[in-house]
Amino acid sequence: MGKSKTYHRKKCLFLFCFLCLLLLILMGRLIDLMIFQADHYSKLATDLHQRERSIKAARGIVYDRNGVKLASNSQVCTISVIHSQIKDPDSIVKLLAEKLNLGEEDIRNKVEKVSSREKIKSNVPKETGDEIRLAHLDGVKVDEDYKRYYPYDDLASKVLGFCGSDNQGIVGLEVTYDEVLSGQPGKILTLTDYKGIEIENAPEERVEPIDGKSLYLSIDVNLQQYAMQAAKKVMKQKEAKSVSIILMNPQNGEIYAMVDLPEYNLNDPFTLNQKTDLKKQDALNQMWRNSCINDTYEPGSTFKIITAAAGLSEGVVGLSDQFSCPGYRIIEDRKIRCHKVGGHGTETFKEGVMNSCNPVFMDVGARLGAKNTYKYWRKLGLFEKTGIDVPGEANSIMHPIKEIKAVELATMSFGQSFQITPLQLLRAASAVVNGGKLVTPHFGIKSVDENTGEETVFPWTEKSGAVSKETSDIMKDVLEAVVSEGTGKNAKIEGYRIGGKTATSQKLPRSAHKYISSFLGFAPADNPIIMGLVLINEPTGIYYGGTIAAPVLKEIFENVLPYMGVKESYVETP
Repeated sequence: MGKSKTYHRKKCLFLFCFLCLLLLILMGRLIDLMIFQADHYSKLATDLHQRERSIKAARGIVYDRNGVKLASNSQVCTISVIHSQIKDPDSIVKLLAEKLNLGEEDIRNKVEKVSSREKIKSNVPKETGDEIRLAHLDGVKVDEDYKRYYPYDDLASKVLGFCGSDNQGIVGLEVTYDEVLSGQPGKILTLTDYKGIEIENAPEERVEPIDGKSLYLSIDVNLQQYAMQAAKKVMKQKEAKSVSIILMNPQNGEIYAMVDLPEYNLNDPFTLNQKTDLKKQDALNQMWRNSCINDTYEPGSTFKIITAAAGLSEGVVGLSDQFSCPGYRIIEDRKIRCHKVGGHGTETFKEGVMNSCNPVFMDVGARLGAKNTYKYWRKLGLFEKTGIDVPGEANSIMHPIKEIKAVELATMSFGQSFQITPLQLLRAASAVVNGGKLVTPHFGIKSVDENTGEETVFPWTEKSGAVSKETSDIMKDVLEAVVSEGTGKNAKIEGYRIGGKTATSQKLPRSAHKYISSFLGFAPADNPIIMGLVLINEPTGIYYGGTIAAPVLKEIFENVLPYMGVKESYVETP
C-alpha cells in the first residue's frame, strides 16, 4: 500500500514539473513575442491592415543651355477602384463611364474583379479627377499623377524622345537620363479592417515623393528653331524625302541643334506623321528613328576633308603639288569620272580641293595606300561610335583592309564604297579644324537637384593628336578658300570667314539615280566655334550639294553668327 502511494506521488511530481516547465516555456515565448519581437509583429499586423497606393514623383525638367524648358510636367490623376471597399458598383460604373468616356462593360469588369486595387485609367485631366473625387463613392480612389509635357511639340523630337504612361523614358534623351529625371515615388498608406474596408476617420500615412533632378542640355532653342525653319523650307522646295541638320561646337562637342525632318509631335507620339504601307509599330519605329545617329550613308565629297588632312599629315602631298585632271582616271579596268566631265586640267592640290576634283583625290589616296589611309581614319574616330548620349548609335561599315585594292582605294578617297554616320563625319571634321582634338558629341551638360541646389557636371572625353596643329591650320585655310572661291561659294557670307566642303553622293543602288546633297561648314574659319552639316535626302530637280545644300547653311549662319556674338572680321570691296 505504501509503495503504491510513493509511486503516485512520483507521477504527480513528474507531471507537476512537466507542467511547470511547459508554463515556463510558454511564458518565455510570450515574453519574446510581446517584448523582443513586438516591433516585427506590429509591422506584420499593420501591413495586413494597410492599403498602399503609390504617388508618382514629378519627373525632372529638361532645359536648354539658356534655361528654356524643353520638357516639363502637367498635373493629371490616376483613377482606380478597390473591390473590398465598393458598396454601390452600379453608381461607380455609371459615373466613371460618363466622366472617363469609357465603355460601361470594360469598367464593370474591373469593378467586379476581386483584387486589392484595379486601375481604371491614368493620365486623367485634373479637373475630371476632382469631379470624380467630389462624388465621394466608396472604393474609388483618385491619386495625383504627372504627365510629361513638351512646350514646343515637335522641336528636337528625335533628340528628346518621350515617356510612356508610366512616366518612364521610351526613346531619346528621356531614356539615356531616365535615372536622373525619374525621381523616387512616394506612397499613401490607409488602415483597413480584416475585410479590407477602410476604417472610418483613421489617419492616412503619407510618404512624400522625391522629384527627379533637372537636366540641362547643350541645345539652344533659338538655334534649333533656325535650323528647323531652314530644313522645312528646303524640304518643301526640293520635295525631298528627308532633311537633316546638325549644329555643333567643334571645340568641345556640344550640340546646339539637331533636326531630322520629318519630326513628330512629342505630345502625341503614337500618331503617325505621314502615310505609310508599313505596319503601325514598324511605322512608329521609323518615325522615331534619328537618321543623324541611327543610320549610315556614303558621305561623298565632304569626306575629302579627311583624305586631304591624311595626305598632308603623312607628307605625301603639298598644297602646291601639281595634278592633271582630264575628267577621269583609269583605275585597273574601270574609268572613274570627275564631276566636271571636261576635266579641270592642270591644278595644284589646293585648287583640287577647291574644285572638289575626284582625280586629284584618287592620286592622293594611291599615295597614302590602304594602311596609312586606315591609320588616319582610326585617329579621326571613324572605326568607333562617337559616344553620343542618345541611344541606338550606329557604327561605320568599312572594307576589311585585305580587301582594299586600287579601285576601292580610289573610291574611298572621295567618300564612296563605305558608310559612316553624319555624326562620325562631323566629329572627324571637327578634329581636322580644331587643332587635332577628337571630341565626344553630346547633349547633356549637367543635372541639378532643385531641392538642394547640388549640381553634377557630366564629364566628356577628348583625345588629342588626331592631326597636328600645322595640318589643322593648313586645312582651315584651304576649306575657307573652298567657300570664298571654290565649289562652296553659295555658303559665302559677306563679312564673315566661312570654311566648308560640298558633296553630292549617289545612293545605292547607283541605277536608281537618287542622291544625298550635303554641305559641311564652320565659322569663323580661323577659330571655329560652330560647325554645321546639312543633308538633303533625295531632292528633286537640281541635286548638287553646292547648289542646294550650301545656301541652307548660309541662311542658318546669317542668323546664328550675330546671335552668338561673332563680329564681322572684314568688309569686302567691290
